[in-house]
Amino acid sequence: MGSRDAAERGLLKKLRARQVSVAEATSYLAQHELQGEAVDAILDAFLARGYLDDARLAEQIVHAGIDRKGQGRQAISQSLAKRGVPRDVADAALAELPDDDAERALEFARSKAGSMRGLERDVALRRLAGQLARRGYGGSAALSAARQALDEATRPSSRVRFE
Repeated sequence: MGSRDAAERGLLKKLRARQVSVAEATSYLAQHELQGEAVDAILDAFLARGYLDDARLAEQIVHAGIDRKGQGRQAISQSLAKRGVPRDVADAALAELPDDDAERALEFARSKAGSMRGLERDVALRRLAGQLARRGYGGSAALSAARQALDEATRPSSRVRFE
């Protein structure tokens, strides 16, 4: 039987580095060979103190996915599942997302389209759609955003010049 104090200290140290899900905490505690009651007691104490909060973690993952990574709903959903966030909690966090995947896909595509100016259109379209797909944007949304962004990037600038 492992030391409960060592397991608690280790979990606290882990939490200082980053928020973990209840599933990740349970998995971590299982490595310390504690009895089921000891694991439950530690989890209950951490939940009561607010150290573990799957809803808050889900919110952080959703916002990081959108704001920092430019991900689509599908990729964010996969991140939530990978971190062990329960399905109902993940669905609730995703429901808070505005349904603007197409807009976020276009925004990302615009940011990348300029760097593809020298490429043949088909190659640029394929690469850009691939980048969007890897960020979790569905096939038709990815293609549509890639097409529009490339069209905008190749269109001559319509700025008015004052002399």
